Amino acid sequence: MEVQALTKYTRMSPKKVREVARQVQGRPAAEALDLLRFIPRKSARLISKTLTSAVANAENNHNLSSDDLIVKRCLVEEGPAFRRFRPVGRGSAHPIRKRTSHIRIVLTDEVAKPAANSNEQ
Repeated sequence: MEVQALTKYTRMSPKKVREVARQVQGRPAAEALDLLRFIPRKSARLISKTLTSAVANAENNHNLSSDDLIVKRCLVEEGPAFRRFRPVGRGSAHPIRKRTSHIRIVLTDEVAKPAANSNEQ
């Protein structure tokens, strides 16, 4: 069974969040939380909160054990960007985009099966 949690409109660029999200995919949920605790970045805290929410969803809504959960996917999608302008020389302005992101974590309780090789019979 798949369980997910979604955090929307986080004030961090998706590129920065994806760097940490790649470290979590495919790991057991408890191990991923321990790993995120030692990564000194804001994006690690945001992913940790979302992962904790996904584990709570699995336990409370679907009666799954948190020991069996594996992070199947950790998607970071682009949210709306705030547009600001910074004054520069000679009376002009340069645009600044303050990006936001949506973090989606999908947990599963099924063990990944290795792909069967088509050459073996």
